[in-house]
Amino acid sequence: MILPHPETDFSTNILVVATDIIKELKHHKKTVLLEKVMQSFLNKDIKRTPDLFIKSLVFLYSFGLIEYDNYKVKLTPRTRKQQINLFE
Repeated sequence: MILPHPETDFSTNILVVATDIIKELKHHKKTVLLEKVMQSFLNKDIKRTPDLFIKSLVFLYSFGLIEYDNYKVKLTPRTRKQQINLFE
């Protein structure tokens, strides 16, 4: 079990801010300019930085939750694929 430091500020935790980005992208429902999402992200809390925004986007992209194309991002549609065999 992961135990955070007692003085950890969860408002700057990547998992927490990534959920805020997901909520923002759900609000738009289509592709949206990266700059618009970042501006909304930075306005929510003074402790948030552009560096934290980029790290959160990389986190979301690495798990396949967002798509990026020409400075625009959108949520990846959720599809349920049943894996029949581990090697397929």
